[in-house]
Amino acid sequence: MPARTDFPGVLELLTHAVESVGGAERPGQVEMADAVGRAIRTGEHLAVQAGTGTGKSLAYLVPAIRHAVEKEATVVVSTATIALQRQLVDRDLPRLAKALKKPLGREPTFAILKGRRNYMCLHRLDSGAPDEPEDAQLFDPFAVSRLGKEVTRLREWASDTETGDRDELVPGVSDQAWRQVSVTAKECLGASRCPIGTDCFAERARAEAGRADVIVTNHALLAIDALQGYQVLPDHDVVIIDEAHDLVDRVTSVATGELTSAMCASAARRCGKLIDADVADRLLEAGDGLALIVDDLPPGRMDELPRPLKGAIPAIRDAAHACITALGSDRKEDVEEATARKLARSLLDEVHDTAVRLLEAFDDDQAHQRDVVWLSGDKYSSNPRPPALKVAPLGVAGLLRERVFNQHTTILTSATLTLGGTFDTMARQWGLPPGAARVEQAPGAATEKEAPSDESGPKWTGLDVGSPFDHRRNGILYLAKHLPPPGRDGLLSSTMDELAELIEAAGGRTLGLFSSMRAAKQAAEEMRERLDFPILCQGEDATGLLVQKFAEDVRTCLFGTLSLWQGVDVPGPSLQLVVVDRIPFPRPDDPVSSARQRAVEARGGNGFLTVAATHAALLLAQGTGRLHRSVTDRGVVAVLDSRLANARYGGFLRASLPPFWPTMDPKVVRDALRRLDAAAPA
Repeated sequence: MPARTDFPGVLELLTHAVESVGGAERPGQVEMADAVGRAIRTGEHLAVQAGTGTGKSLAYLVPAIRHAVEKEATVVVSTATIALQRQLVDRDLPRLAKALKKPLGREPTFAILKGRRNYMCLHRLDSGAPDEPEDAQLFDPFAVSRLGKEVTRLREWASDTETGDRDELVPGVSDQAWRQVSVTAKECLGASRCPIGTDCFAERARAEAGRADVIVTNHALLAIDALQGYQVLPDHDVVIIDEAHDLVDRVTSVATGELTSAMCASAARRCGKLIDADVADRLLEAGDGLALIVDDLPPGRMDELPRPLKGAIPAIRDAAHACITALGSDRKEDVEEATARKLARSLLDEVHDTAVRLLEAFDDDQAHQRDVVWLSGDKYSSNPRPPALKVAPLGVAGLLRERVFNQHTTILTSATLTLGGTFDTMARQWGLPPGAARVEQAPGAATEKEAPSDESGPKWTGLDVGSPFDHRRNGILYLAKHLPPPGRDGLLSSTMDELAELIEAAGGRTLGLFSSMRAAKQAAEEMRERLDFPILCQGEDATGLLVQKFAEDVRTCLFGTLSLWQGVDVPGPSLQLVVVDRIPFPRPDDPVSSARQRAVEARGGNGFLTVAATHAALLLAQGTGRLHRSVTDRGVVAVLDSRLANARYGGFLRASLPPFWPTMDPKVVRDALRRLDAAAPA
């Protein structure tokens, strides 16, 4: 069948789609869709900042679908959050597929793809060896009983589910129960060797994704596809990364390794009868030695490997290698033994490779180190965690440049990508050269794709399509310049006074974003004594339920920390005041950010601005963005940290925020809040 030559253009399709779903076309949406279409045609990467309300999902989905249908190709859309995944798969894509069926000549297809661990493994359920319970649970009959009930429920669910997708199991089960019926990609036998491979939920999902025009996935799976030596995602030529402000953190998380004595013990147990007991015991003993050593070490970043670990980690590395050697290569064997061997080798490889990585992390000087190592765990907390040695990359720019940008045309988008007024800060973290510039194509060229060049770095364009919200007219940024800088021992009394006066003037309607749970709880307790408004605090109930209560009662206030900075979407009169207690710099003892800051300084750069201020700017932009969720929203963002007004770096941070009307006069702000409260429905 000959290829069509009369495909409608991107903007024509966008107009048709918007009319079909009953929306209104917005200038920023049109500009973004045109830019995304151009990027797909030229192969030049694109970063788009599109404010809330722009309609950015349609702006990238329409050109993506057009390309996929016309070229019979696959486009991958990656998100950071489950909420956006569900919005795309349950709402946006079904509506678009129906709307574009007629102009495109067929109905576009789409699928969601998750990591293998998210799907039930029928072979593991049927005959695979379950993980042994944690040592503490061996002596807890209630925990064992609960685990047994959950696994029984999963067995019953297996006969009802069509997808085996964990997210469709409501209510859910514990992680430990799910581990009994699922496998990682490294633990999987493979469809050709598995006796139930033809019915595999994960393989079925991957096959469906391979036939789809658009695949929706998450940043973690995108990172795994880039990091691992095997293909996870089906072949694709375009990647669209929504919520791109979270990309670096999600990729870093996937690339972080962990080593514990429990992992060594579990790996030794998995070897079971497959190898000589003496060989497995060496790994078990090496793990016991690690437990004794780390129990005496303080948690935190390690700038050099402590002497006791210089013997313990090589012992684990060598013992794991001996177990791997004893297991031998894959042989023709019965399925039960093949399963046991695969499970054992998976964890042995992880233990061995992490031990090697931990030892190599200290080979280079500070300016050239690739990884940071730290000891996590706090045995003295109310919820003690066993110590774990962790190793994470200092940066993922090289990985993203080599495995994402050099392989696929990539579009990155979010409401917050320009920090300090430029894309360059985020671009450096992604591995793109700073100073975005479009390379114009000569008129009459046969193709819009640029010829290969010896110039270093991928070509990319930065585009800010603005926001449909009139921030200066509808929002005030209050900089509490007169307050003393925040201290280390909780919120100051002057800050509490300011907070109470602002909430009183607003008539409730307040979202309090705090830098720590301790500060949020302190503020909640004191405001409950001072004010008559209901005060909700994160941790007192499920976050989703708290946000729902906050939205339903306009007089209610909600206080919380990190997940509220990025996860609250409450348009209307319930939210007219956003309060930020302090600039959200990373904790000084955060191992990854402190190591990244030190590495920048070792190379002669400004570590504070490059790492700490960038982290704070991104969170501030996300947090202050909670105020405007619809074009009719009005209100105040109050930052009770005087450093935003007084410190030298304050200008960089303020340039990263939406363009609110700024003031340092508390009376002006309180009067404005009273007027808003009086005008809003009760």
